Amino acid sequence: MPEIAGQVVLITGAKGGLGSSVTRACLDAGATVAGTSRSIANADFAHPHFAAVPADLSDPAAAQHLVDTVIQSLGRIDSLIHVAGGFAGGAPIHQTDEATWDSMMNLNARAAFHILRAVIPPMRKAGTGRIVAIGSRAGVQPAVNISAYSASKAALVSLVQTAALENRDAGITANAILPGTIDTQANRKFDPTAGGETWIAPERLAALALFLISDAAAQITGAAIPVYGAQL
Repeated sequence: MPEIAGQVVLITGAKGGLGSSVTRACLDAGATVAGTSRSIANADFAHPHFAAVPADLSDPAAAQHLVDTVIQSLGRIDSLIHVAGGFAGGAPIHQTDEATWDSMMNLNARAAFHILRAVIPPMRKAGTGRIVAIGSRAGVQPAVNISAYSASKAALVSLVQTAALENRDAGITANAILPGTIDTQANRKFDPTAGGETWIAPERLAALALFLISDAAAQITGAAIPVYGAQL
């Protein structure tokens, strides 16, 4: 297991299908976790080193307040694992409505921009920091009928790689993980006929995220790491 004991880790989307696995993995590895979602409580993770901080990251003020609150209560933020996001699809570009486009940009691009803009300054001041964002294969390999989702995830990858470039001399690394279809309850509900045995296990993605925030990954930055498994 990567050495992250003693770190203060901020996890967005901490209560979701993948976020729950990431949160539990960080806690099991000895980190202190500040977990955020629009609705989250300390009781969601019964652990003395877990603190719930609800926030809507589509609101820039809420993202800043989240970071300020975590630093005030826990002293610092060593790592950010940005899991929060959303999915919508089912129509080609010419039939995609404004609401779907705006929703995907808000959940997958604008929220990432807001949390990065809030967390980078204190990391720069500290002279160290780890940023990991969960993107999607669709962000680099678009598919039919998910144009808004693909575009928003492509924007996320670009944001992360730009953060890596802008902060490479500030002790901060920034990387994106690009999974194929993740084996979560939400995805099984969306596509109950698909073969879950080919989907990506959330625990595997959590393990990779933990590695990327550990000292062992100190020289990995600007990467967009594909995790496609049998979907290759």
